[in-house]
Amino acid sequence: MKTYVLIVSKCFPKTHKRAGESTEFIDKIACSLYCPGDCAGCHLNSETFKKIHTIRANYELWAKRVSEVQKGEAIISIRYWSGKPYNSMQIEIYQLDKDSEIGVQELRWLTSCTAQIRDNYNVVTDVQLASNDGLSINDFKDWFKTYDLSKPMAIIHFTNFRY
Repeated sequence: MKTYVLIVSKCFPKTHKRAGESTEFIDKIACSLYCPGDCAGCHLNSETFKKIHTIRANYELWAKRVSEVQKGEAIISIRYWSGKPYNSMQIEIYQLDKDSEIGVQELRWLTSCTAQIRDNYNVVTDVQLASNDGLSINDFKDWFKTYDLSKPMAIIHFTNFRY
């Protein structure tokens, strides 16, 4: 069976204003997948307790991969780097298979603060996207400052939530 790797960052990247600080993404994904309710008793230190999706460039690639997972032809291996990115081992934390609630939606930015979901034309704000991505709005904007927002992006959902 095919395995597609999805790396999540343990720390903010060097291009981010909070470079080196913990993102808490691993715990936030765990909260999204395994905690009932709103995770009010969660031990996380941040204002956002869950990460129900990740946003990536190259929608077409991720749509194909997620489709293969949903058909039972592949799995997504969610991993993080054990040390320096690209110069250390990858540690697998979760696998998403056909029985998971994985999904993908195409995201197109309308303005710097609003985006549209292509399959249902719902308009979402950057604040909504940031919160569901496990980031504050300031961290979200800083994270995506180098992305080409004129190109479609993929929202890869870890849960059954869809916009």
